[in-house]
Order: sequence, then C-alpha cells, then structure tokens
Amino acid sequence: MVRKAGTPQGGVISPVLANLFLHYAFDKWMARNNPQNPWARYADDGIIHCKTKEEAEKLLGKLDQRFRECGLELHPDKTKIIYCKDNKRTGNNQEITFDFLGYTFRPRSAQTREGERFLNFLPAVSRKASKAMHQTIRGWKLHRKTDKELADIAKVVNPVIRGWVNYYGRFYRSAMYPILRKLNQSLIRWVAKKYKRVNGRQKQAQNWLAKIAQCGPSLFSHWQMGIIPMIR
Repeated sequence: MVRKAGTPQGGVISPVLANLFLHYAFDKWMARNNPQNPWARYADDGIIHCKTKEEAEKLLGKLDQRFRECGLELHPDKTKIIYCKDNKRTGNNQEITFDFLGYTFRPRSAQTREGERFLNFLPAVSRKASKAMHQTIRGWKLHRKTDKELADIAKVVNPVIRGWVNYYGRFYRSAMYPILRKLNQSLIRWVAKKYKRVNGRQKQAQNWLAKIAQCGPSLFSHWQMGIIPMIR
C-alpha cells in the first residue's frame, strides 16, 4: 500500500515530527487561548488542570475542535475528565485516577508531620511500570548466574535499581517496595543455587543473604533503603 499521509510508526523521524507538530497544535494554542489552565505534555500524553468540572468540560470541547482543525483526533478512551479527590475535594465522581509518565495519580493516605492521617491526591509508580520492572528482574535470570559473585551481580543491577528509585521513588516510595522485595527473592534463589551449604533450601538461603545484608547494607542500592531480606 502506498502511503499518502503521515509517517511510519517506529520511524526515526516520526516522534520528532509529532512533537514539533504538537508544539504548535497544542502547546502554543494552550498558552495563547487558555493561559489560566496549567498543563503538561510529554510526546502525545498530556494533562490539563481545571478548577471546576464545568470548566473542564468546556475546555475539552474546545480542545476536540482544535485537534480536528489540525487533522488530529483525541483518543476516545484515554481522554477523560478526572476528579482529584482528597480531603478538600470530597465530592463523588466515577473517574478519580489516571496514569501519566509511569505514575498513577489517585487518592492515597498521607500523614502530616504530627502523625495525623489524611486523604491526598498523590502519584505513585503505576501498575504498568511495576510490571515492566518485574519483567526486567525476571529477565536477568540471576539464579542461573552461579558463576558470578554477589558483588558482580550488584554491579549489574545497581545502576538499574538506582534509576528506578531516582525516578519512581520521588513520590510515595513505599509503592516500589514489593518490586524491590522481588529482587531479594531472586537473590535468594541465586544463593540456593550457588552454595551447597544451604542445600537448595530457601530458608537457609534467605538467612545467609540476610546476614550478608546486615554486614554490608551498601552492597545493593535497595538494601541501602532498608529493603533487605530478613532472618527467618
């Protein structure tokens, strides 16, 4: 089929042209016509802040018209009006959560410096991002690297873990803990495979690794955060 319009998906120039087009179709248009509404855009994903639902509905209509004028179309499923529910915004709305740049924004329990709990609208690592991190850990297949030492494994995984923590750990860091504990489970499997003294038993392997973590918590980036295996 002969291409008559657009650029091929995955093409090197496609994201550059798309970003350039949206800069004028969206960014400049928003700054000129809606300066009262803060917004953020990354590639073709964006959010706009409104004070009321009525304002959001009106702006959505204007945005839909603008995109059609530019030969574009808003995604019918991904384009939504979200209610940022928290202690001050206590109304009811069907949509109270959204994903943006690997984060899920939704109502979450928070705590003041005095220890008082309250509801806040906060970001944390999204389920999709968590799944991708889990797949990365599985892809390392650490239990098969019995020819390596623990320090060798740390050199491989630490740069990746630091990147995850630096990005996803900026907000609601505890949401990352289950993923980091999965890494500990992979390390325990590695111990059980490598050392005959534990005889392949998970409990002995976990206790061995826990003692190493207690003596050298700086070996792994997530150990430095306190996510260490515990003695059973």
